[in-house]
Parts: sequence; C-alpha cells; structure tokens
Amino acid sequence: MSKKLIIKNKIRTLRFFANEMTQQELAERVGSSRQTIIAIESEKYSPSLEMAFRIADVFGVSINDVFEIQKNDE
Repeated sequence: MSKKLIIKNKIRTLRFFANEMTQQELAERVGSSRQTIIAIESEKYSPSLEMAFRIADVFGVSINDVFEIQKNDE
C-alpha cells in the first residue's frame, strides 16, 4: 500500500496576521499570479520548492511554519 503525500499550508492565516495581506499582494511579492496563490492556498496545487521558500520569506518564517506534509494511506 502506498502513501499519498498531502501538503497542507497556513498561508491564509499568515496573510491575516500580515495586516490582512491580499492574495494579489502575496502574488506580487513572490512573483506569481493571484490564481497560483489561490490554488496553493486551497491545496489544489503544490508549489515548487523555490516558490515555497519565497512565500515563507515574505512572512519572515521558516518553510516549516508555512507548509506541512501529511501522509495518508491510499
């Protein structure tokens, strides 16, 4: 039986505590589109490692404070 990796994130919470940063503002700061941020935030898309580090950097936290990997039995 294989395990499926699910990447969870805390982007919405981090945006809220960053003066309610908009998805558009975050997208501009990391060099992506708002649609990409929406997809990452809603966990429909996993960011590249580079994008993950950029997002963490915007909030001044470690990548582990933004993203968490969960393993589910498939």
